[in-house]
Amino acid sequence: MMGLIKEHKHIDLSTKSEPWTEQELADFRKIMQAIKTKNAKGKARAVRSKNKAKAA
Repeated sequence: MMGLIKEHKHIDLSTKSEPWTEQELADFRKIMQAIKTKNAKGKARAVRSKNKAKAA
């Protein structure tokens, strides 16, 4: 059974969010692309080292 959570006077527990601006979306996409590129390089390096270990 779930109970109710009582909000304190100066704390807002609502989860409404504002829509992102075009600049914020562009920045977010740039950051995500950098993260994806970094992860792809790490995976490629791991595969190469794994293949190298099998060959030896």
